[in-house]
Amino acid sequence: MTAAVPHSPRADNCMSSSVDTDETGKQHGSRLPAVSIALGAVSVASFWVVGLGFILGIAAVVCGAVATSRSADVDDEAASLRALLGVVAGAAGITVSAIALFPMLAQL
Repeated sequence: MTAAVPHSPRADNCMSSSVDTDETGKQHGSRLPAVSIALGAVSVASFWVVGLGFILGIAAVVCGAVATSRSADVDDEAASLRALLGVVAGAAGITVSAIALFPMLAQL
């Protein structure tokens, strides 16, 4: 024996999922600009380690360039600006590391 349960619209609302795919896509898409900024900042801070700042700077520029091209498709201006900041920080890390590396190479 089963009891009949009345059907109510409220029960359907509780069962349905209200996950918006656009919102989750934007949240996951914003990681690459942040990684680019972090790599650029670490590359500037580690310029004195032979080659590490240079490599991290290159990685920051690559991540920022990829993030800039991806955010252009989504039209997310904030992510695009963060990616550009990562590219600039990576370029600064490459420049500072190269300036610190040239005197070391002259001593060899």
